[in-house]
Amino acid sequence: MKANVVVLPGDGVGPEVVNAGLSVLAAVCDAANAQISIDVHLIGGRAIDECGTPLPDETLDACRAADAILLGAVGGPAWDHLRGERRCEAGLLRLRRELDVFANVRPVKVHPHLADRTTLRTEVTRGTDLVIVRELTGGAYFGQPRGRIGTGHDEIARDSIVYSAAEIERVARVAFALAQSRRRELISIDKANVLITSQLWREVVTALAAEYPDVKLAHELVDSFAMRLMREPASVDVVVAENLFGDILSDEAAVLAGSLGLLPSASLGATDQGLYEPIHGSAPALTGRGIANPYGTILSVAMMLRHSLHREDLAVAIESAVEVCITEDVLTADLGGTTGTDDVAGAVAREALRHLGVHSGAAS
Repeated sequence: MKANVVVLPGDGVGPEVVNAGLSVLAAVCDAANAQISIDVHLIGGRAIDECGTPLPDETLDACRAADAILLGAVGGPAWDHLRGERRCEAGLLRLRRELDVFANVRPVKVHPHLADRTTLRTEVTRGTDLVIVRELTGGAYFGQPRGRIGTGHDEIARDSIVYSAAEIERVARVAFALAQSRRRELISIDKANVLITSQLWREVVTALAAEYPDVKLAHELVDSFAMRLMREPASVDVVVAENLFGDILSDEAAVLAGSLGLLPSASLGATDQGLYEPIHGSAPALTGRGIANPYGTILSVAMMLRHSLHREDLAVAIESAVEVCITEDVLTADLGGTTGTDDVAGAVAREALRHLGVHSGAAS
């Protein structure tokens, strides 16, 4: 295997967790004689400071040419005063749109050893193993018209939720196919009792279900499903939702796992190329302290190996290693542990090598 991976460390703890993820990637690729080239570029706040824009042309061009992209996080208090296209988040949204990675896949699995680390009862979270498929390049985050006009009491802000039938169908196909590979149950989320876009969403997904007769489809309103997600998460298999609803629900689901720092994501499109990132933010309060949770990034690396680089063996090795390390209390502060970011990565790398049948005492 030869692959070109563009790395966007970003802001805050982004560089720290990305470095942890890259160390695990290097360990398993070295063991498997897989050649990975790493190309680092700016995005977010650092890009604004150095280039005047959150997504420099050089970064975008490199991402377009890459086999896969690994992202840390963007944003922070130093740039919160910026507006419009100058905001850090605007660079990330543009990157997703330019790469046309329209389906964000966010797995949420509760590790038995962490079932008591959440605010929910153990009997509620036990057995939770679900995936949220979030539409990523449409909806309120991209719809036009949008903006602010006027001043003072007369100022008006406007966002528009816009979806085409084609945009809905393509992300729903990803969710149906994923459900076929799991428990064959799909819940489509909308607000069809109020929103016109949700009415179209429900109609398109319902029509598409005829092509997947082995998948049981259910429609649920976003507000009632948000409650179900907390009451009986183990009953949920695959969820598909529009951009805004998917963003909120997948962050809410982090409560089930015990920490936002545990959850990975893959943003996928029509090609093998993908954008991989943990779902947490830049956590500026943790920057430079060496205590940020790298598991979400490490598991994002595993998703990258599976979906873009087609190395299922290496992906499984990393995921199995994470399972073992969590069981053995290799935990960062957010999970009640005392292990630092780099030490977590070192432990995962060593365990992944053992899984691959490689004996090493110094992987890091």
